[in-house]
Amino acid sequence: MGDNASDQKHEADLPEVIGRYFSAHDRRDSDAALATFAPDAVVIDDGREYAVPDEIRDWLAHASTQFTYTRTFTGAEAVGLDTWLVTNRLEGNFPGGIVDLTYRFRMAGDLIAELVISP
Repeated sequence: MGDNASDQKHEADLPEVIGRYFSAHDRRDSDAALATFAPDAVVIDDGREYAVPDEIRDWLAHASTQFTYTRTFTGAEAVGLDTWLVTNRLEGNFPGGIVDLTYRFRMAGDLIAELVISP
């Protein structure tokens, strides 16, 4: 039987491409973040779907400049061979000031095929 403490993943345990995505996003580097997505990737954030590279690039650029915030990794869990749930706390100058978000990454090889962000 595994105990929950040992089952909890750390940011360093994530697939390398997810780490690169968060690192690029933290630096507000839209091009580097875009490079982590497969050409046919889909992003769903705040109820909107972004389905082609130009839409994802625009979403990344807008998300990184609309508000100033810091991101704190709070947990991760592999929920299948190619799917990860990552939780982060964002604190910044957006309405409410603090939000806990879940990022569901579905991988396609060494790239992100789908990213769904939800509270």
